[in-house]
Amino acid sequence: MERRQPPQTEEGWYVLHDFRSIDWDAWRDAPERRRERAIEEGMEYLTSCEHVDDADEGESATFAVLGHKADLLVLHLRPTLADIDTLERRFEHTALAEFTERTDSYLSVTEVSGYMSQDYFEEGETADTGIANYIESRLKPELPDSDFLCFYPMDKRRGPDHNWYELPFDERADYLSNHGEIGKDYAGRVTQIIAGSIGFDDFEWGITLFGDDPTDVKELLYEMRFDPSSSRFAEFGQFFSARRMDPTDLDAYLAGEPVPQEDDAHGGHPHASSDTEGHHHGESGGHHGGSGGSHGDDEDVRSELKEQGVYAGQPHGEDVHAVVLYSEADADELSDEVDGLRQNFDHYDTHVKTAVYEARDEDSETAVVSLWDTERAANTAAGFLADLPDIVRQAGDDEDDSWGTMGMFYTVKPEHRSDFTGVFDDAADMLADMDGHRKTDLLVNREDENDMFIASRWDSREDAMEFFRSDAFSETVEFGRDVLADRPRHVFLA
Repeated sequence: MERRQPPQTEEGWYVLHDFRSIDWDAWRDAPERRRERAIEEGMEYLTSCEHVDDADEGESATFAVLGHKADLLVLHLRPTLADIDTLERRFEHTALAEFTERTDSYLSVTEVSGYMSQDYFEEGETADTGIANYIESRLKPELPDSDFLCFYPMDKRRGPDHNWYELPFDERADYLSNHGEIGKDYAGRVTQIIAGSIGFDDFEWGITLFGDDPTDVKELLYEMRFDPSSSRFAEFGQFFSARRMDPTDLDAYLAGEPVPQEDDAHGGHPHASSDTEGHHHGESGGHHGGSGGSHGDDEDVRSELKEQGVYAGQPHGEDVHAVVLYSEADADELSDEVDGLRQNFDHYDTHVKTAVYEARDEDSETAVVSLWDTERAANTAAGFLADLPDIVRQAGDDEDDSWGTMGMFYTVKPEHRSDFTGVFDDAADMLADMDGHRKTDLLVNREDENDMFIASRWDSREDAMEFFRSDAFSETVEFGRDVLADRPRHVFLA
């Protein structure tokens, strides 16, 4: 009898979904000092978990569960089961635990399988660095800062009509590949963590979905219901829905007040990034490139530009993160390399876009721009992109004595493309005569001539700000409102 080929797997962090209900009668009847102690110890425990004070690495987050199945969810990811075990018992020693009862839990471990990247398992330690970094990001995922969470366990059917485990490997791989194509359409809106639980819990996998708009999660799951991987072969357990909350909002939650509180610095997300939209991890410095200036400097610049009527991104992780590198390689060769990487990137829910941009000036370098929803994903992408051929510094970018700006998301209306490039040429002529200006390039997406970005280098920040304060720049911004399909963003690099 033929034995079907199981996929190879590699495991990462252990995952515990710990669901707790509150004994509301006991909470209302408790003396004030007892409630205060429970809040204090509960906040201390949850904050310590989210700071990962108990382990060298990992993630934790706190959620308010919607509906009747539980009240609180504490989600832990840790390197070992011993770490998870310790966290469970530590909670029971808090005064908050006296008012809670565990209503459910789910134990699993993050995993990647040969369905996703058979080459990785076949090549072992010699696997491509980019693939290895991608696998690492799936095994040790960063919890997104999204407001909404949906968790559910699932099995693959083993019934008489549809038995997943009797299908040949290649057929199973095709099913999952087609299933994944649906998820790509929700990149940037829904992020997932997949963890295996065979031998750990009642189902075979635990799926956790994150999104800021709950209807995005609903639409994704509804669409996937019609895919054969689900319609023929999937069985599901209970679904849990929850909203992210900061541990410091525990008192407001228990008091029945809105969560998050309006004065939360990061909208209730303790891990929310303070990077501005488009902050560059790897912008052509040395091999990977130097990172942007300090957050304080960015916010000063952002505030000053706002007074000039210029949008310069929003703080606290509202927008995307970017990696920008420059290469002296042949543009066709570089595009082929990037296309291969992009196919790997598209497996990752936080990938927004990766493209090659050519400068109109033949003497300038070609740029690779990769946009991501999270800082960690952008950093992972930098590991892939650093292996591209002939990566160099941008011309005019001396390591210690220049200041850069990056104008991105210039999506030009097709009928105004020549108008836009003409205005850029006029601005470039003016910039050439400005003190402190080193270089400005207009770069065009090789796959979409209406998608552009502008890279500049200056002797100092003040030199650049002189231009942004000028009447000429204000006129350019006003002009852009008529010819651009989207609002551009500006990024600043030390």
